[in-house]
Amino acid sequence: MQYSHLPAYSVTSIKLRNIGQKEEMPLLYPKMNHARTLTDLGGIWRFKLGDETEPGEIWNSPQEMELISVPASYNDQKDDPSYRNHYGWAYYERTVELSAFLYKQSGQRQVLRFDAVTHTAKVYLNGKLILTHKGGFLPFEVEITDLLPENGQITIGVAVDNRISHSTLPVGNESNIAFFGSDNPGIPSVEAAKIWRKKQNLPNFDFFNFAGINRPVRLYSTPASYIEDITLVPSLDGDNGILDYRIDTAGVDTDAPVRLKIMDANGNCVAEAAGSAGQLHIPQANLWWPYPGTPYLYQAEVHYGEDCYTEEFGFRTVEVKGTKFLINGKPFYFKGFSKHEDSPFHGRGLDLCLDVKDINLLHWMNANSFRTSHYPYAEEIYRLCDREGIVIIDETPAVGIGAGESCDPYKTFPIREHHEQVLRDLVARDKNHPCVVMWSMGNEPDTEHFPESAYDYWHSLYELTHKLDPQNRPVTFVCCQNNYERDLVTRTMDVVCLNRYYGWYNLSGDLEAASYAWNMELDFWEKIGKPVMMTEYGADTLAGLHNCSPEMWSEEFQVEFYKMYSKAFDGRDFFIGEHAWNFADYATLQGCMRADGNRKGIFTRERRPKMIAHYFRERWDKILNFGYKTSSGA
Repeated sequence: MQYSHLPAYSVTSIKLRNIGQKEEMPLLYPKMNHARTLTDLGGIWRFKLGDETEPGEIWNSPQEMELISVPASYNDQKDDPSYRNHYGWAYYERTVELSAFLYKQSGQRQVLRFDAVTHTAKVYLNGKLILTHKGGFLPFEVEITDLLPENGQITIGVAVDNRISHSTLPVGNESNIAFFGSDNPGIPSVEAAKIWRKKQNLPNFDFFNFAGINRPVRLYSTPASYIEDITLVPSLDGDNGILDYRIDTAGVDTDAPVRLKIMDANGNCVAEAAGSAGQLHIPQANLWWPYPGTPYLYQAEVHYGEDCYTEEFGFRTVEVKGTKFLINGKPFYFKGFSKHEDSPFHGRGLDLCLDVKDINLLHWMNANSFRTSHYPYAEEIYRLCDREGIVIIDETPAVGIGAGESCDPYKTFPIREHHEQVLRDLVARDKNHPCVVMWSMGNEPDTEHFPESAYDYWHSLYELTHKLDPQNRPVTFVCCQNNYERDLVTRTMDVVCLNRYYGWYNLSGDLEAASYAWNMELDFWEKIGKPVMMTEYGADTLAGLHNCSPEMWSEEFQVEFYKMYSKAFDGRDFFIGEHAWNFADYATLQGCMRADGNRKGIFTRERRPKMIAHYFRERWDKILNFGYKTSSGA
């Protein structure tokens, strides 16, 4: 294969994809209405740590179990190193007695749904294995209608495997080497000690491997004939909205009619249609704009037989044109962060209060966007961002694909099939959210040591992602700091997304030299002719550490570090955004490079602002969402 002239996927406009054929598993967000019931199974479950032994086919409840909260990671719910550093299987169990209405009188389908179990889950119902799922950040479900006993009492068992390896996303090390290579390989005594030390997860990524039932567990019901999926593709024709739609149905009554109503924010019907697929026209449509604009939402109300479901959506377009990223035809500038789902006690568990707090802090900062580094977030955050006008770059958990120059990960890591499935499930889940404007296929893979293999792997996934998305949003992945001249992949993405740490990990503390190096690299990317944005840049900072002279780890250095980068951004017309690393301090694997986690947060882990937060608040207040890099401001 020749790589001298690499093809680039052109995203010049949003066009309707062929939505007549489904390639993914549909999973509508569970809702309760007059046709559907919804039971939250969160709360206190029974729990026990296991080991590497595979669970048997029959659920054998451990004799001694402790209590644990769901949803939440299990690692920090007990002050015990065995919880924090657990390796292998863990076991959850809860007994529930269902109302007779749910399983005897209604004739409804009963579905057991898990929003995320990290990383592999085996689900048991009354001792019977009913489902196995791989992947820790996306939902899965199973119908249990025919499995319910006469008395309605069910015991749900979940076996969770937290182990990471070359076959998981995110990727774990299999060479017994810690992240950042802090194990000093080659020293005889060190190598000897590795042989007998306790097995542990060694992430090839810089965030803690929180595990368990991290998101809600729900039991919901639908009529026997039900709405399976809704696909909405909004576009614009002048001031008028055009909505291409497809409704997928399933069940016993295939002849039941499908009816669709479009309701505006005031509850008025502005369009309606019959049939499972078609196109609707909405005169003088209100557009979805990022905050502080109005994120206007419509509702698609779907009826099918006895079933009903309402899906929110917004009219907005996304387009890459030249070196600009356009939302509703206007050049958008990303202001915000890469984030983590991370908090004390909860770990990576869903915390709606924290989500609301974070969104309000984004507003306070005059930010407009974030990236879901480095995995898909809980669905609740996307629904919140739809309403609050926060733009999202939606990322898969494909982080850590690389093992140095001695190993080609694309030929040796058995991840390709899993990566494809994650992309299918991600797009299927998030396709209708107006807040999602770009897909990120992964973070910081090796594109330097095996450039041809990397190109073959990533570009085929790039084409798959475009094929999967009915809205045809731009597709990217996030480039690690490497020899960018050898990187054949990043330059072919719709948007060039860069993680760079000049002045921290290299040229440490010398901001003058870092500025020279960074501007030299920007000269390279300017020649590519693509929009470029920063998806990570930052400096570890201990809150409260001050120096008269800005030195590393001080709050003063963090401010000067970001000022240096801002100056370079502002002088480049092709540069379309800045996402600081990170929104808040977060937990990592313990190691000599980390002091109680990664301290690059603009906020502390408890959401207290460092000095830099005030700098960004002032800076971003002066940068409008649109027209910042155009002479006309249009």
